[in-house]
Amino acid sequence: MTILTSLIVPTVPVKNLSGNSPVHPALAGITGILMSAAGFPVCLTRPPKLVLHPPPVSKRDIKPVPGLGHCCRKTTKKQARKGKTTEEVVKQYLQKVRIAPEENCTICMEALGGASGYKGGDFIGRLAQCGHQYHLQCLVAMYNNGNKDGSLQCPTCKTIYGVKTGNQPPGKMEYHVIPHSLPGHHDCKTIRIIYNVLPGIQGPEHPNQGKPFTARGFPRHCYLPDSEKGRKVLRLLLTAWDRRLVFSVGTSSTTGELDTVIWNEVHHKTEFGSNLTGHGYPDPSHLDNVLDELKAQGITEEEEQ
Repeated sequence: MTILTSLIVPTVPVKNLSGNSPVHPALAGITGILMSAAGFPVCLTRPPKLVLHPPPVSKRDIKPVPGLGHCCRKTTKKQARKGKTTEEVVKQYLQKVRIAPEENCTICMEALGGASGYKGGDFIGRLAQCGHQYHLQCLVAMYNNGNKDGSLQCPTCKTIYGVKTGNQPPGKMEYHVIPHSLPGHHDCKTIRIIYNVLPGIQGPEHPNQGKPFTARGFPRHCYLPDSEKGRKVLRLLLTAWDRRLVFSVGTSSTTGELDTVIWNEVHHKTEFGSNLTGHGYPDPSHLDNVLDELKAQGITEEEEQ
């Protein structure tokens, strides 16, 4: 008499290659059949549910953000700055260098002791706060190629001089507290931010002046825990919004679409009750990462408006 014994092997859940989200049910079925035929045990479990938005919230359950109130913030088109030439704007952040160091200007890659690789001229300036040195005309060329908002950012260490602003199109930012908790933040409620930007025509601060730009996926809902640090992040995001730094106009990194509204290097969480896309909670480092990203834009607690 032959006794058949079975080897107990852990079952293998079927996921996509990244392991972050379930495959389409039809593909999971095909994958399961192929794995089964190859002798692998298969467990086709119900995939985790993607939760982009919280349960419905009535108007009476929406509360003001402590210390900020239930409000919305609008932005308008950039106002042109007048009264200073480009050289005057750049020079206000510089100290003149009389003896050139034996090194290259990191903008034009020409020797600092010689003429600028842009328009000539041998004026060398040292940025007052960080001490990095450049040809004046190289900094002027860099400034003219940017947003021309009266601020200057060191190309070496990214120190910001003046108040940096962006090219975010006009829009509206709403914020309030809803009576639900985020994964990893069960001890507090949630701050919901709603951004709305409409399509329009690009201005002189945008990549293609006079051409239309699109605005996909608006209104966009974003979430922060209603904790002390979450409210701090919101206050700084309001400053970023006022300075037109939350969004920009450019090329979408996900779709490749040109001339469209894109996020501007400050990450937001747009997934409410799960983290299958990487844009949700729990994420213990998210708030600290956002504070670092805002600092890189020149926005800190000291800069708070």
